[in-house]
Amino acid sequence: MRVPCPICGSRDSREFYYQGAAVMLNRPDPGAGDGAWDAYLHLRDNPEGETEELWHHSMGCGAWIKVTRNTVTHVISGAVLAREAER
Repeated sequence: MRVPCPICGSRDSREFYYQGAAVMLNRPDPGAGDGAWDAYLHLRDNPEGETEELWHHSMGCGAWIKVTRNTVTHVISGAVLAREAER
């Protein structure tokens, strides 16, 4: 799979570290209990179709990239620097 780095161009996915879904998680309060912490640490959605993910170009420029990828076909339809995606 090729990942389009906004700085380096199209690169092999082995140059990147996949961080996970590009969503904010609501961290439980320190005393929330084992069930809340278990869900926060271990339970994630596994959506089918287009998702937004964070990738780190660890073997390249070191940029954090927000990638739009279809989880069924693995086709990447877009990628932007993560710091620019929040604007």
